[in-house]
Amino acid sequence: MRITVAGTGYVGLVTGVCLAQAGHDVTCMDADVEKIRLLQSGRIPIYETQMEELLRENAARLFFTADAQTAYADADVIVIGVGTPENPDGSCDLQYVYAVADSIVRYARHELVVAVKSTVPIGTCRRLRSYINARRDADKQIRIASNPEFLSQGTAVQDTLHAARVIVGAEEPQTFETMREMYAPFGVPIVETDLCSAEMIKYASNNFLALKISYINEIANLCETFGADVADVAKGMGLDPRIGESFLRAGIGYGGSCFPKDTKALYWLAEHEGRELKTVRAAIEVNEAQKTVVLKKAHAYYRSLRGRTVAVLGLAFKPGTDDVRDAPSLKVIPQLLDEGAAVQAWDPAARQRFTAAVPRTVRFCDTPEQALDGAEICLILTEWDAVCALRPADFVRHMKTPLVIDGRNCLRPEAFRDTGVTYESIGRRPVRNLTEKEGFDHE
Repeated sequence: MRITVAGTGYVGLVTGVCLAQAGHDVTCMDADVEKIRLLQSGRIPIYETQMEELLRENAARLFFTADAQTAYADADVIVIGVGTPENPDGSCDLQYVYAVADSIVRYARHELVVAVKSTVPIGTCRRLRSYINARRDADKQIRIASNPEFLSQGTAVQDTLHAARVIVGAEEPQTFETMREMYAPFGVPIVETDLCSAEMIKYASNNFLALKISYINEIANLCETFGADVADVAKGMGLDPRIGESFLRAGIGYGGSCFPKDTKALYWLAEHEGRELKTVRAAIEVNEAQKTVVLKKAHAYYRSLRGRTVAVLGLAFKPGTDDVRDAPSLKVIPQLLDEGAAVQAWDPAARQRFTAAVPRTVRFCDTPEQALDGAEICLILTEWDAVCALRPADFVRHMKTPLVIDGRNCLRPEAFRDTGVTYESIGRRPVRNLTEKEGFDHE
């Protein structure tokens, strides 16, 4: 099939490369000329596992252009994978989706299917179909499919090639046939439904996972009050098949391009219709508060952080990506700097994006160990492999005062017993090895 993917961000580019891997001829379209030039040179503008390798493997089937006429003229399917950023009120900004629609109206020369992979509010696909077809000749009408994505950054390629399911919403048998043909090489289950239900599946899924994360984080905070261990609690819960173990890992909350935006968008959409999603509102509020719990733990040892050197390990919202959207680092590091702390940060991928988001004085380091040198506090914000590989002796060797606050529960508390390191995590019993010479203000 001849497929055009509009947008070369996380969703669009991963989708395009994976469709080429499946054997289709794919044109990736983006209005950003510099991004297209980068892709034409064999490099990718995002950090994502396996992407550069697949880009090289499928070079003969992948084409990149910033010219809309070239991209849309003869496509069998146009996949819309552009961003739908959050408006200040939490609603979804659809300007990029409608910009693609305008180009389709102008340049697509025959009937085709437009598959909307971007996350859009319920009802958008129906409105988009009317918007496009009202401006096209009767013999050049488009059929529309809602085809939401469920990829996770860091594992996006595998999530696409080996998806648990593909959701297709449509209203014509021919549209389902076209989408089945497009996804046939993937060999994954396809759930076929109507347009609005497909759009709702995306929001309902992401909001449920966000609820699960916020719930276990609240349980973790309560575990600390009673001296329980959230890891054991989560294991006991997760073995129940009605609950499942996924997304029951306590920490400092979710971030990225999906959960924060999608929870706010669904909440806004319900509110706009006169309904209140109380559980979703609670998930949002819990998540925002959870991001800075590591600072509260630091203040249990130091009344003031002024003049203290703090090592921050991880800037991205999760490992395997350079994305810092809604990452805890965006809240934690500015607060550290506002309190007068000196920050030594390490991340193997997200430094540039973090600097663009937070243009303040931070010392960026080349290794986790370098970030630890002379530090009095270590905050773990992203569970990169290099962080998970650190041993208690590394903290003792490099830190002035070995106080480790693990916001991702990626290290084992028992490993720190009798090591001289004070180790705090989320919802698990702390390991304290304090002596007077370590210079703590108070316990």
